[in-house]
Amino acid sequence: MTPLVRHRIQSLTPRTLTILIISIVGITLVIAVLYEYRDSVPLGPQQTVQTINPKMGVHTRLTDEVEPWKIKRTLEMVREMGAPWIVEYFPWAYVEEKQGSYNWVHADLVVDHANRQGLTLIARMGFVPEWARPKGTTALYLNNDHFEDFGRFAATFAKRYAGKVKYMVIWNEPNLSLEWGYQPVDPAKYVAMLRVVYPMVKAANPEMQILAGALAPTLASPGSAPNMGDLDYLQRMYDDGAAPYFDALAIHAYGWHSEPDEPPAKNVVNFRRAELLRALMVTNGDAQKPAIITEAGWNDHPRWTRAVRPSQRIAYTIRAYQITQQEWPWALAVCFWAFRYPWDAKSYQDYFTFVRTDFEPKPIYQEVERYAHPSAK
Repeated sequence: MTPLVRHRIQSLTPRTLTILIISIVGITLVIAVLYEYRDSVPLGPQQTVQTINPKMGVHTRLTDEVEPWKIKRTLEMVREMGAPWIVEYFPWAYVEEKQGSYNWVHADLVVDHANRQGLTLIARMGFVPEWARPKGTTALYLNNDHFEDFGRFAATFAKRYAGKVKYMVIWNEPNLSLEWGYQPVDPAKYVAMLRVVYPMVKAANPEMQILAGALAPTLASPGSAPNMGDLDYLQRMYDDGAAPYFDALAIHAYGWHSEPDEPPAKNVVNFRRAELLRALMVTNGDAQKPAIITEAGWNDHPRWTRAVRPSQRIAYTIRAYQITQQEWPWALAVCFWAFRYPWDAKSYQDYFTFVRTDFEPKPIYQEVERYAHPSAK
């Protein structure tokens, strides 16, 4: 204790000193309880996923789930449904709020519980901390001069979870200005990011598989603002030299109001639009690379123009799992949006989920579980 600190403590009145001591003890107890609670949910025995379709997956949305038992229960229910794959978001700003200082508590919980449930985890990376972007910008804004900072975070993540996490998605839907920090959509800048981040991650963990793209399926005309069509954007990525800087393509394949067997077309957003993105990979010499459908699905809200009926959503979801397994050898998995939210969105978004916030399974969960375990019928 420095003389200055000792002097200030001695100058306190007995009442003030008592309040200070009680406050310190109280804070210490709260921290102790939080750490005890964090460790109070055991991982349990190692599990494996039983399923007839090893390409089934979901987007788990545990980013803002703070209670460890809910993280564990979510991942248990994913396994019990029969889906071996999950996509989970690990926001850079949550982990490295202060430059060079990492908080891995929540990420450790998710990764460790996912591994114990036998799930293959795809880590989605993005969301910029305040110190790495100009004031007044959104958390999806990243300048070239902070690409290395982002790469350092991604590389640190890859090294920490080597052997536990094998797949990493770099950014999300960069063909939308909203997801690009309201900057003009710029495939060349996204490729420049890949050029920086890819070698940094590979140096930290050569086994990590980098997924690029994760493009929103859109029909925006070339040159239109604020978005760019996914097909045009992917071709621009190849034109700007992206091929050496990703190991697999992340594809978003929403069905909206169409059935999963509707043929693909450049002027239609449907599930099989993924085949057009795959064709571009082949045309550009990337036939040897796989793809993963990291977002997909249907919505059954009763009053949304892009929704389908609940029975259709169930049938379309199961059929999409079948298509991926039976017809798309180039696709490692299809991960539907979204398994469960930590709280109700109170909008059409709630009608994408498989499980309610209180963990009550929806009919779609029960039917997918029956599909994945036919011998249990």
